[in-house]
Amino acid sequence: MAGEVGQMVVLMDPGRGVLGMTRQLEELVEHLGPESMDLLDVGGDVLARGDEPGLRSPLGDALALAACRRVDAEVRLLVAGPGLDGELSAGELRGVLGRNVVTLTEEDAGRVGGVLEWHPSEATGMLAATARGIRGLCEIRDAGLAVPLTDEGPTVHEVDLEEAFARNRLARAVAETSTLAEAEERSREVCGFSEIDYERAKASWLGAESPVGFDPEDVLRRVARFERRARERRISYTTFRHLAEVVGVRGGRWEEFRALLLERHPEQYAAPLWRIPV
Repeated sequence: MAGEVGQMVVLMDPGRGVLGMTRQLEELVEHLGPESMDLLDVGGDVLARGDEPGLRSPLGDALALAACRRVDAEVRLLVAGPGLDGELSAGELRGVLGRNVVTLTEEDAGRVGGVLEWHPSEATGMLAATARGIRGLCEIRDAGLAVPLTDEGPTVHEVDLEEAFARNRLARAVAETSTLAEAEERSREVCGFSEIDYERAKASWLGAESPVGFDPEDVLRRVARFERRARERRISYTTFRHLAEVVGVRGGRWEEFRALLLERHPEQYAAPLWRIPV
């Protein structure tokens, strides 16, 4: 990814909770000497209270928010693509978003287009799609969430970090944690779940399933069945990640699956999404 975007990429380790992440950020600040830092969330669930019915993955955002608040540096909190992660809707966020600092364009999306060719990030993919002018209803995730792609999609908003922290009960609850296990327990107490538990269970389910063969014609038939049903749900786009999960193609065959679709039906490629034919 660093080679694609031409920037340094650093992976944060949450193993020692917020206190450990804070130390990592402080070391980066000391080493790089930045004038300021931006904490960017695509979708907006960093602004969740913790009890919203659509909330599915609040822990990572809460850890990052709490750690950035502890760092002795100027931090700007940004939310891009309100509602695009399929958790809090754009309507739920409208009252708490700050000013619109920029609206992304097709040129902006083009700068990360190479990454999205191989990295199946759904929220970032839809952010790029809306910046390119794609509008409609996009189905994502294994749960089949329907996310509207609207003119709000490519907008980026600045939010007061202290107000976000005061609103986010999970961020406050994990602020003093020194292990990931402790942070997970706070998530179960505040939100009623830890998304890492779900990922553990999902990995177990997938490991127990018999692998689906990759016969190209059979795969295309399964894709066509999905598309027929998606049209009935008024879905106009989906992500390659969701489509692969629906038809039973696992991660090891993801690139082969994507290449097959682009070869057989290139007219349905609405970069980086897959268009459902009318």
